[in-house]
Amino acid sequence: MRRRLLLVLLGFSIVAVAGFAAPLLRATAAERTQQLVLARSADLDRFAALADHAFSTGDRAQLIDEATRYTELYGEPLVVVDAARAPVVETGGLHAADVADATEKALRNELAGPVPWLRPWSRGDLVRYRPVGDGTRVTGAVVVEASVQRATDDIGRSWALIAAGALSALLVCGLLALVLARWVLRPLAELRAGVRAVGAGSRRSRVPVDAGPPELRELAMSFNRMSEAVADAEEQQRRLVADASHQLRNPMAALRLRVDSLERRITPDGTKTYRSAVAEVDRLESLLDRLLALATADREPEPSTSDTSEVAAVAVDRVEAWRSAAEAAGVALSAPRLDEALVDVPPDELTQVLDVLLDNAIKYAGRGSSVEVRAEGCALIVRDTGPGLSEAEIPQAARRFWRADRHRGSRGSGLGLAIVDRLVSARGGAMRLESVEPHGLSVRLELPGDC
Repeated sequence: MRRRLLLVLLGFSIVAVAGFAAPLLRATAAERTQQLVLARSADLDRFAALADHAFSTGDRAQLIDEATRYTELYGEPLVVVDAARAPVVETGGLHAADVADATEKALRNELAGPVPWLRPWSRGDLVRYRPVGDGTRVTGAVVVEASVQRATDDIGRSWALIAAGALSALLVCGLLALVLARWVLRPLAELRAGVRAVGAGSRRSRVPVDAGPPELRELAMSFNRMSEAVADAEEQQRRLVADASHQLRNPMAALRLRVDSLERRITPDGTKTYRSAVAEVDRLESLLDRLLALATADREPEPSTSDTSEVAAVAVDRVEAWRSAAEAAGVALSAPRLDEALVDVPPDELTQVLDVLLDNAIKYAGRGSSVEVRAEGCALIVRDTGPGLSEAEIPQAARRFWRADRHRGSRGSGLGLAIVDRLVSARGGAMRLESVEPHGLSVRLELPGDC
């Protein structure tokens, strides 16, 4: 947007400066051309008067003397002929035959026409002529070959000054355009950064309200109020989830005690129903634990005693912790590549993230499949060879409470990947899910750190 605004302002400046400069260039050239024509017309009138006097008296000495001095002074040749086209004066190497056309027009009592205005690159000589006589009787003709070099040099200098002024005006306009663009667009850039921060999950993102036009200042204040309102609403939602999860734990604990106390009183006919009830209690407890974990993940990251962790060490620890569960599920669990790297994630959060990913992988990969944990720089990857997810399911996998249709009947809450995504993004990282060929799922975590 900055570039487009600058292009518009600079384009307008160029058009405006050109609108002033072009008439000045034309006026300067036309004025200097007119000066040249008027000066040579005055010279022609004078020599026409001298020639008329010479023809009437027969004394041509003064005419020849004046013509010779004129050519010596101005360097412009002059030709004077009588009515019979016989040359009377020829100076500067110019002969009557060289300007026969101009001489014929003058003898026909024609006046020299207008001269197109000169330009700095104009070359050649300007031929001007005048009839000799009283207007009704032509007794001869005067022709002068005027040089345009001095006039074009003057026009060139004038045009150079005008061009320098135009460039200076464009430079000033460009500086003003830069200042104006920065004054207008800087608040917009800060607003865009604030919107992106809110979209990325940052709470209470604020932008400065003391820069730019009044309309943008008011917009910045409105954005800050909106950001506060969104943060307050999200905090209230988080507290509701956390409080509800916490308050439900006591009744759930009481329910667990009562269900466990009934185990020895269940008849064989009620064993199946009892086990289903125990499974539902387990599921409810797991759901409450995940809801509480999600509410904790939704909070702003708090300083920890150790804000960094060694990826390889945490990965080795969690792989060993889950190995027995993997063997029981018939899943081969391995860690073929673990690069040493420090990431800006507390060890307890990284442990929680790996626990969720390994739990999901072992649970859904299926017997006979394999699960690999890799640490490549600051990237932590958990890859399985299970059925995986379809291209349409992958974008939905991190949504809260979302579960694939084929997993509806299995245990789980649909909150695991949502918790991982929130924990990682809160620390400035990112989670990406990809399909594995020929089948399987890869969860790649880009963790913050100097890798």
